[in-house]
Amino acid sequence: MQEGIVGANLPSGAALAYLGDAWYSLYVRRLLIGQGIEKPGELNERALSFVTAKKQAARVRRLLPLLTEAESGVFRRAANASHPHRPKGATAADYRYATGFEALIGMLFYLKDEERLLYLMEEAHKEDEENDSED
Repeated sequence: MQEGIVGANLPSGAALAYLGDAWYSLYVRRLLIGQGIEKPGELNERALSFVTAKKQAARVRRLLPLLTEAESGVFRRAANASHPHRPKGATAADYRYATGFEALIGMLFYLKDEERLLYLMEEAHKEDEENDSED
């Protein structure tokens, strides 16, 4: 991604998080189907476990050292924005980080930086893969 692109040309953090949430939902569904899961009930149950604020916050914490200055800026702005609502069972910190995670995804998708987006998703899910192989 070109650092100069990020800035005034981007939608708001909330809009990027909205876009990122949609993209991430599709990414997770494709990931699960790629693992051979085909029953809709199981797909839905497993997908929901990926998209909790707690899980997304854990994933973005793994990514923070890998982010560029521009990516970190988008993450911070979205995470620090006002969040009047949060889902039950989520801490305020996890919800903020999850929003930042979704905004980061949304920014990369909006900028059409698929290579960077897929790299970060692989990195974000590495621990999941390692845990699956230990089972």
